[in-house]
Amino acid sequence: MALGNPISLTNNVASRLVSATATAGQTTFTVSGGYRINAISVYRNGVKLSDNEDFTASDGSTVILVNAASLSDTISFEIFDDFRVADAIVSAASSQTVSGNLTVTGDLFGAQIGVQSGGVNIGIAKTLNFIGSGNTFSQTGDTIDISISGGGGGGGLGTAINFSDGTTSPFSYIDRTTSVTENMLLDTTVAGESDSYIVSVIPNININSGVAVTVGAGKTMIIDVLQIGDL
Repeated sequence: MALGNPISLTNNVASRLVSATATAGQTTFTVSGGYRINAISVYRNGVKLSDNEDFTASDGSTVILVNAASLSDTISFEIFDDFRVADAIVSAASSQTVSGNLTVTGDLFGAQIGVQSGGVNIGIAKTLNFIGSGNTFSQTGDTIDISISGGGGGGGLGTAINFSDGTTSPFSYIDRTTSVTENMLLDTTVAGESDSYIVSVIPNININSGVAVTVGAGKTMIIDVLQIGDL
């Protein structure tokens, strides 16, 4: 028994239409490209047929009519292939564009950052960790310039003094006094694996009340290594 009209699709559903011309008494039709079970509509001369009552489609390949077709009947198969959402990320795609912002809740795996030094590419990484105080960051477009204290700016010691445009001047400064505000263990885990000198260019180091600084075995601490305090 033929029922109803062809269904109306939204833009989110991708479908394809396959047609065949029947021979007299034909009941079995092979659908080119196959189909997903329960995701196919069948039409006989433009009239939609009822699943199970007028046809069976249970193997993903063939459709069997309950009532045999007549010579030259047009049997059409509308196959619903998938469900599409605009701007969705397709896992199998080699490249794709998402219009608008992409917000990720949780970790983002696989992303990498190109790392350069002085404009020269030195590799890629997933995490950048800057150790030490006095680091400054300046963003221009999608590039972030990082100035590391004592790392070639100013006079090469202390904290660099920049020109008004942000570029490095030949000067730097060293604080006269600083304080240690938390317990520190200066051993092979933070101050070199072998015997080493632990130095500070700052003349006066104040250890806050209740704070301990422990110098490990094989380590020698030198305060005011430049003897600035004698000037």
